[in-house]
Amino acid sequence: MIYTLTLNPAVDLELTASSLRFNEVNRATDSRKDCGGKGLNVSRMLKNLGFVSTAMGFTGGKSGEWIKAQMDSLGIAVDFTPIAGETRTNVSFVAADEGNHIKVNDPGPSVSQGEFDALLDRVREKAAAGDWWVLAGSLPQGVSKDAYGRLVEIIQSAGGHVLLDTSGEALRLAAAAEPTLVKPNLEEAQEILGDATLPASACIEQICSLGPKQVVISLGKDGVAFSADGGAATISSPKIVEKNPTGAGDSLVAGLVFSLNRGDSLADAVRFGAACGAATASLPGTELGSLQQVNDLLATMQ
Repeated sequence: MIYTLTLNPAVDLELTASSLRFNEVNRATDSRKDCGGKGLNVSRMLKNLGFVSTAMGFTGGKSGEWIKAQMDSLGIAVDFTPIAGETRTNVSFVAADEGNHIKVNDPGPSVSQGEFDALLDRVREKAAAGDWWVLAGSLPQGVSKDAYGRLVEIIQSAGGHVLLDTSGEALRLAAAAEPTLVKPNLEEAQEILGDATLPASACIEQICSLGPKQVVISLGKDGVAFSADGGAATISSPKIVEKNPTGAGDSLVAGLVFSLNRGDSLADAVRFGAACGAATASLPGTELGSLQQVNDLLATMQ
């Protein structure tokens, strides 16, 4: 079983205009709404790969109801913990003629201690040996920075595996709980190590020393670096014509956990994940790659 946990989900609203001008009225030519938040994106991509995960996290208000209805319509199992606050809305503005975009993320609602404790109880009930959990995204207001560390301890003490995709202090503190795998991008890895000049190989070595058993670092167009035989290795991304990189990192995570869940080696999982990320990056808007696209890209990789 694979669970995804999104503590700060969102409704993603994308507005497309021919161009964007500041201090003027910009008129949208198209709009689109999707379920947002890293874990929800991972569940959506897993569904495209033919695997139905269970999506968990906090939802509240009309936006939370909309997210639940959308996930239900996609055939994705959900077990959300209700909160009093309204689930946030993130807005993207896309300039179609210019190939540029601006994304503005709402910080989201505040989560109470009682609401967080209710989620911990849900996780304890479900945590079981052999299952994979994707803990992904930012922490909502009101939740302490050690939240992911507490979740890692609960899941792994039950024999489960954790793939953690977050950043900043939340990542640094959770690393000490020794999650199975962490997946920052290069900038996020450099941030927690306090050195913006470190190459990926050095980041992997130093992050492993903080506690995680394995580390994967996404490098965008330059591929994916990962821990291997006490050092680091890199797999190049397949060649694509990039349309929109939004969601590519979450698709990479989906590919990783899909492959690891079926028993693949980390190297094979990274290769599959890189193809998933590239498939999504090759599509316009907020579309996610299909299994056929992933397999086609895999066939082009060395």
